Amino acid sequence: MKIETIYDYEINGSLRAKLQYLLTECFTEDYPKERIYFKQLPQFRFIATDDKNELVGQVGLDYRIMNLNGKPIRVLGIIDLCVSKKQRSQGIGSLLLSKIDEFCKGKSVDFLLLFADNKKLYVNAGFKSVNNECTWLKIDHKNQSTYGIGHEKINELMIKEIGNIKWEDGKIDLLGYLY
Repeated sequence: MKIETIYDYEINGSLRAKLQYLLTECFTEDYPKERIYFKQLPQFRFIATDDKNELVGQVGLDYRIMNLNGKPIRVLGIIDLCVSKKQRSQGIGSLLLSKIDEFCKGKSVDFLLLFADNKKLYVNAGFKSVNNECTWLKIDHKNQSTYGIGHEKINELMIKEIGNIKWEDGKIDLLGYLY
């Protein structure tokens, strides 16, 4: 198993086609078939390939400032972590999460943040569910346009403390789109 870092502006041709296939295989029928992101391009990805150099998993990552109860925090957002259906239950998702932890060492990251329906993998990797009031930029993924600002508690919100700051209950402003 090999895990590589790739910046989204470098993705083209065969890799783009393989990512499109993997993402549409793994996510809902609503996932766009013509692109490799749901609402917005991640800044970079970790891609996992097997011994035959076949793409078996990927995760997008987006680094940005967010606002937690009036204070800026540095967040690395985890986007669309997925593993090929025929390669699941082999530890690939856990390897991708370990790669993220390793990447964060010595970097200015306070928290990892993600949204997950199925939380088991993330809980096993040290993430916890939080119940903050969220504010974010609403994006219509089909028309690729902004249509408002969202405000609500989102049950799927999970974080992992990476730096020295403790997560607080209260309000989190994502200062951008919802991953």
